[in-house]
Amino acid sequence: MRTHYSSELSANMDGEIVKVAGWVHSIRALGKLIFVILRDREGFIQIVVPKQKVGEDLFKKIKSLGVEDVISVKGKVVANEKAPNGFEILPLEVDVLNTAKRPLPLDPAEKVPAELDTRLENRFLDLRKPKIQAIFKIRHEMLKSVRNTFYEEGFIEVHTPKLVASCTEGGTELFPISYFEKEAFLSQSPQLYKQMLMATGLDRVFEIAPIFRAEEHNTRRHLNEAISIDVEMAFADDVEAIKMLEKVVHNAIKDVLKNREKELELLGVELELPKKFDKITYDEAIEIAKKKGVEIDWGEDLSREAEKAIGEEMGGFYFIVDWPSDIRPFYTMPKDDRYCKAFDLMYKDLELASGAQRIHLYDLLVENIKKKGLNPDAFTYYLEAFKYGMPPHAGWGLGAERFTMVLTGRENIRECALFPRDRHRLTP
Repeated sequence: MRTHYSSELSANMDGEIVKVAGWVHSIRALGKLIFVILRDREGFIQIVVPKQKVGEDLFKKIKSLGVEDVISVKGKVVANEKAPNGFEILPLEVDVLNTAKRPLPLDPAEKVPAELDTRLENRFLDLRKPKIQAIFKIRHEMLKSVRNTFYEEGFIEVHTPKLVASCTEGGTELFPISYFEKEAFLSQSPQLYKQMLMATGLDRVFEIAPIFRAEEHNTRRHLNEAISIDVEMAFADDVEAIKMLEKVVHNAIKDVLKNREKELELLGVELELPKKFDKITYDEAIEIAKKKGVEIDWGEDLSREAEKAIGEEMGGFYFIVDWPSDIRPFYTMPKDDRYCKAFDLMYKDLELASGAQRIHLYDLLVENIKKKGLNPDAFTYYLEAFKYGMPPHAGWGLGAERFTMVLTGRENIRECALFPRDRHRLTP
């Protein structure tokens, strides 16, 4: 049905016979001349239909086409400086593969704008828009780059269970499900499993997979099902984990700039390669927030107002390090009596990643679980891995959708998921 995508054609192919396929983006009849703009994954192709050259039957068939009909066109490439991209297609045969019901729920040509809810309700049509496709082509490039960096750095890709018997960190942000005669949950994070893998000798692992959080947030930054890029490194500390995260982010931005210039231009995004990643301590972050009038006490997690204030001051990418132990998960390695070896990667006021050096000592880990008000018996299988030679290790999780927000300049995380799941949306 197709020999070429639109991007594979050029004026240099003048006279060649090709076959293209896609959707009718627009059709304009000017007496005995019709112009059809065909849209495929890579762009647009102009089909020029002069009645005297194509004949009565083909002319009539093309004239009957409607917007978003699916067609395959066999034709001759004709160089024309006035045509888009310097060429057009003179059709020899046209196959109508399917027709579109009208009126359309929304306009893929974007002549009539639609609200986000309408777009998500009709996502299959929304995704036909070149700008929306550009988001996911950039996301694809990012994930490809991330994987390549991991492979180059000697990481092994793994997949941990998404049906689990206990929560990762305690708390109530869980989706319970019925698992035969037992209660189970959708996994909040691969955290416990990737730590257990550090006891196996695999040393460096990564996973790119869904996580599920039953958070009741209804913001532009939260999803209840998201893709997390997770890493765990044996014989490593928090400093080495931060360096790896910097490398992953830097390489991804570099590859997007190199390979997705067209998509960035289409979205109007001026993406810059970070020259450095600044680091501030939690204490310094709190002081910045207070100076900007945000009320926050030491030992509290950062409020949205605090994140905005700190983001205004810092700009770009930066790390917040040395967090109070009391507000970080039980598996985080203490630095001293008050602080732990945890870090967050921020972009302006948006948290992109969170990580730490982990506790690898069994007794200290059990003690920390109890300090958090949790029962060690609920973590039996996890704790077993720490009894028989667990090396020091560190890791992090990076949100794929949030990183895509940064790369594409989107302000709502729902635009960065194909079929987003939030508090109110379970379909399509």
